[in-house]
Amino acid sequence: MTEQLRLMAVHAHPDDESSKGAATMAKYVSEGVDVLVATCTGGERGSILNPKLQGDPYIEEHIHEVRKREMDEAREILGVKQEWLGFVDSGLPEGDPLPPLPEGCFALQDVEEAAGRLVKLIREFKPQVITTYDENGGYPHPDHIMTHKITMVAFEAAGDPEKYPEAGEPWQPQKLYYNQGFNKPRTIALHEALLARGMDSPYGEWLERWKQFEQRERTLTTYVPCDEFFEIRDKALIAHATQIDPDGGWFRVPMDIQREVWPTEEYELAKSLVETSLPEDDLFAGIRNN
Repeated sequence: MTEQLRLMAVHAHPDDESSKGAATMAKYVSEGVDVLVATCTGGERGSILNPKLQGDPYIEEHIHEVRKREMDEAREILGVKQEWLGFVDSGLPEGDPLPPLPEGCFALQDVEEAAGRLVKLIREFKPQVITTYDENGGYPHPDHIMTHKITMVAFEAAGDPEKYPEAGEPWQPQKLYYNQGFNKPRTIALHEALLARGMDSPYGEWLERWKQFEQRERTLTTYVPCDEFFEIRDKALIAHATQIDPDGGWFRVPMDIQREVWPTEEYELAKSLVETSLPEDDLFAGIRNN
């Protein structure tokens, strides 16, 4: 295939692109693939999760601008392009019963209408492959679930000239994947590797929560080798300084152990309009040689 390969990653908030599939994107950028991150919201209602920055009145008052600057830095580190879809963060409701979502937020938008913005971006960028979240959002954040919903609609509609005629010339992506980087086999493998070396593991609580929630196992179809880009992934994640504690659990597994035990990022092939053989090691399998 001589045509330029293009990958679009659809995410809910700034920082999601750096914690989910970032090494994969950096790998493809290094190979000359054109990669675009579509960020649905500005992360306006995100909490300041880095204890070193909590209580900073400037950050609290200007969180939207701060998170935009963080996204700019992460984008440069990963070497990707990035576009904002312009929706407003829904926040993560907590309590029992849960409070109502804020008026006008992303998760309360009409799905078909909201998908129109993504259809327009797909038709402009013309990706062969799109990645996003599964129906549970990866975890049940209302913005992640809404991201899944609009991506599913947009994938089907982008190639249909009858749908969203105002959004540009039709373009049909060929494959759609769900990010599954936080999967149980990977977590168990890293957990056991750390314990075997006499080291503390940050994954014990994760595994207990898995037992508690009894979530069904996802089908991992695609393992992208990208361990050479783990440092870039971590650097991009640290750029989201309000969201990530550089001394926190994200970075407790030594890089050499990560590379040895689990050198891939994983995906679940949700839709494919091309023939491919599973398992895959390339998001463009079935596309490169067509």
